[in-house]
Amino acid sequence: MLYTAEVSSFQIFTTEEIESLRKGGKILRDCLIATGAIVKPGMTTKQLDVFAEEFIRSHEGATPAFKGYHGFPATLCTSVNDECVHGIPGPRTLKEGDIVSIDCGVILSKLYTDACLTVPVGAVSDVIATFLSYSEEALENACAIVAPGVKIGDISSCVQTYVERGGYSCVNGLTGHGLGTTLHQFPDVPNTGKAGTGPKLPVNTIIAIEPITSMGRPEIRESDDGWTIATKDRSLSAHFEHTVLVTERGVEILA
Repeated sequence: MLYTAEVSSFQIFTTEEIESLRKGGKILRDCLIATGAIVKPGMTTKQLDVFAEEFIRSHEGATPAFKGYHGFPATLCTSVNDECVHGIPGPRTLKEGDIVSIDCGVILSKLYTDACLTVPVGAVSDVIATFLSYSEEALENACAIVAPGVKIGDISSCVQTYVERGGYSCVNGLTGHGLGTTLHQFPDVPNTGKAGTGPKLPVNTIIAIEPITSMGRPEIRESDDGWTIATKDRSLSAHFEHTVLVTERGVEILA
């Protein structure tokens, strides 16, 4: 099970903790599916946030992971169109043809799970629909290669290769991450990189894999609110994320 000396930097979970992570992951996955299903033109991002928080808190012991994290004011990050991550829910009204990333986390038994999906608001063009599909497929492909001994660079290269094959970019500087008793911890899981490099995954750790993509250039800009990050060229951005468990036989998607 000890693939490198770096294994000590990964958080390794007990059987009991893994069961809690599975329960928390299911709550999160169900929350994202339910929240995505109510997205429609005319809704505000605040309405989505209220719905998600109520959904999470309706499950005994579950709390939103993002609310209050470093002062973040909401349960969801709702990033619209050219916004990549950390959009703050508020009075913004979603319009037909928009896309919105719904990023959320759940704490259960003091353990974190984290996941995201990007959904269209009403009907979108075929060009945008293809972009969303490519971004989601990049995540699924990367999750499929997770197994004990796989290197972080293998995951990064898998994401980058697929995204760029479609003519898109992985945005600069935004990565996946380890998680567990904290929301962000070792290792970073970049969306660009070289196969065969980086630390090796041990059994019974979890990581968040999250392609964050741009239809245009990879450069980003920070917004005045101190949280929201968007594409510099204002091209559309998509964000898909799973929390995954490394098992003896490969991978289990928790959220």
